Amino acid sequence: MFRYRLLHPRLRRLSTGLTLALLSWSGLGLSSARAQEQISQAATITGPGGKGAQVYCFMRAAGNSHDVSWLAAYALIKRQSASMFKTSPEHAAVMITEAVVQNPGSYPDCGKYLGSLFEKAASRDSAAAAAAAARETTPPPSRAGN
Repeated sequence: MFRYRLLHPRLRRLSTGLTLALLSWSGLGLSSARAQEQISQAATITGPGGKGAQVYCFMRAAGNSHDVSWLAAYALIKRQSASMFKTSPEHAAVMITEAVVQNPGSYPDCGKYLGSLFEKAASRDSAAAAAAAARETTPPPSRAGN
């Protein structure tokens, strides 16, 4: 009797309809995941880091120096950020880098300029390390006259 119900044409149509409904719902899930990804990419471009990346990359591609492009992009990021605290230059550089790396097609040929964002920080860190090494190797001052 159980076997008869599974083979009955009405039940077969019902199971086929349920299968099609489930497949269409899962398709909606996939398309909504793609839409969510596109929304997050658009938010990255329109967020402060994305806008800063647009300014920085455009200005560098137009032939401006790093300093001029960086000042313009950093000023925009500071003004666009909704944070209660000021955005540090290091964080702004990371925001620009993230925006370019996440959407390389939106910022063509900008990857070659990203290293300039971190050169000053790297030279400052190496200078601090050299100063610390010099302090460690320098003998303590001797007390003359005793």
